[in-house]
Amino acid sequence: MAGEELEILKGINLEIKSGESVAIVGASGSGKSTLLGLLAGLDQASGGRVVIGGTDLGQLDEDGRALFRGREIGFVFQSFQLLPALTALENVMLPLELQGEGDARAQAENFLQRVELGPRMTHYPRQLSGGEQQRVAIARAFAARPRILFADEPTGNLDTRTGGHIVDLLFELNREEGTTLVLVTHDRSLADRCERCLTLEAGALVSP
Repeated sequence: MAGEELEILKGINLEIKSGESVAIVGASGSGKSTLLGLLAGLDQASGGRVVIGGTDLGQLDEDGRALFRGREIGFVFQSFQLLPALTALENVMLPLELQGEGDARAQAENFLQRVELGPRMTHYPRQLSGGEQQRVAIARAFAARPRILFADEPTGNLDTRTGGHIVDLLFELNREEGTTLVLVTHDRSLADRCERCLTLEAGALVSP
């Protein structure tokens, strides 16, 4: 019916520790991406609270949440979300420059080297394979040294071999940087590599 309220998530009570790696799994339509969007401050819940490092995201306006995300949160999307008019290096530099980092170029170059894309820094997204584009996205996410990294189906558009390399890279940087990693995936083998796996069914959390 028109105007009827749709309840997507139901009674979610969740705590994630600093530095932990957590997978969120469930069937399509179970609410995984919605939960990720709420945790990242991309969406606002109609009820309840999302608190990251003592900051209640519900108490921030849209600009405040954007500033908080820029300082504290990194993203890796299934569709890469690279800007086509910028080179790999420029894509990684951009969020650093927006934060006013004085050594944005050096930081971007460092992380592109770490994801083995040193020779591809000046290439545009259209000149890169899917796996290379995802590595740029990972470098961009980690370069700002976020407190928490959210990944939404990070290997969904990649072949098995390339996806395996991307997964290794995510967990390697997670360990090295001490970044909290929260990922949504349909891939059970990927979920099993996380310290904890949460299952959503019809918007409800069915495993601790």
